[in-house]
Amino acid sequence: MVLSAITSVRRGFLILVVLCASIGAPAQAVSPDEVLANPELEARARAISQLLRCVVCQNQSIDDSAAPLARDLRILVRQRLIDGDSDREALAYIVARYGNFVLLQPPLQINTALLWFGPGLLMIVSCLGIGLHFWGRRETKVRPEEMPGTSIDDRERMEKILTKGLQA
Repeated sequence: MVLSAITSVRRGFLILVVLCASIGAPAQAVSPDEVLANPELEARARAISQLLRCVVCQNQSIDDSAAPLARDLRILVRQRLIDGDSDREALAYIVARYGNFVLLQPPLQINTALLWFGPGLLMIVSCLGIGLHFWGRRETKVRPEEMPGTSIDDRERMEKILTKGLQA
C-alpha cells in the first residue's frame, strides 16, 4: 500500500516535470525560408516582430506565432526593411494597415484608455465590492430590549438564556 503511494507520487512528479519543461521555452515560429541573409536586417526584423501582435492569436507576437497571417506579417516587415524603410517606417506601415490593435503595447489614447486602466479599475472595484460584502455581513448583537414585538416576559427569558450561555 505504501509502495503504491510512493509510485503514484513519483508518477505525478514526473508528469509535472515534463509539463514544466514543455512550457518553459517560448516557440520561435520563424521558418528558415523567412530568415534574411543580412544578419543586421534580420535582427531588426526580429525586433520589430516582437512589438507586433498576431491578430489571429492576439496573445503572442508575430515572432512567436505560427499562424499564417503572422507569417505574412513577418514577410511584409522583412520586405519593407529590404526596400530601405527604417524600423519606425516599417512599424508605421503595419500600424497604418491594421491599426493600433496590432501593437503589443498600444499607445495611451482615449480609445485605448480602457486597455491601460481597465485592469486596475477592475481590481479596485472588486476589492471594494468584497470589502463591502464582508463589512455588511458583520455580526451585530441584538439586545432583547431592542427587539420589537416581544413581551417583557419574553425579553427576560432571552436575557436569562444569554447570560447563562455566556457564563457556561
